[in-house]
Amino acid sequence: MNYELKQLSIDDGNDIYEMLNAIPKDENGFINGASGKSFEEYKSWLIRSDEIFKGIGLQEGMVKQSIFWLYIDGRPVGIGKLRHSLVDHLYKEGGNAGYSIRPSERGRGYGNLLMKLLIDEARKLNIDKILLTIRNYNESSIKVALKNNGVIEKITEERHYIWINV
Repeated sequence: MNYELKQLSIDDGNDIYEMLNAIPKDENGFINGASGKSFEEYKSWLIRSDEIFKGIGLQEGMVKQSIFWLYIDGRPVGIGKLRHSLVDHLYKEGGNAGYSIRPSERGRGYGNLLMKLLIDEARKLNIDKILLTIRNYNESSIKVALKNNGVIEKITEERHYIWINV
């Protein structure tokens, strides 16, 4: 298996578009902002996502965010998001990192691989630790976080709050 992590580019094409449309819009709290969009809307979403990465036009409560694609054997199978910092509302919901794997590719360890690669990217950004806020029923993501040396800070009625030292 060959894998590669690529950062979002405004030139991303149909392969990413098709993957994003296979991933639900809101699943387990992961928001896929490109789901259900036309190809033109997707291209606009790429441009706006690139601006957010660069810190352009951030509204109050927004932080810089990098978006990455996980490719396996030349095919995109997952999306990962890495917020460069946290603000108050992200401590409650959202955290620093999130990911989703294309439904047809789940159960193959790609979530674990993507989380490892997001941790590597966080290290490059000099982020000391990342927070994951995972819905309690999302057992597979809780396992992925713990496999990646995550430490549970607390569990509420809705979420596990797990920190990973980078």
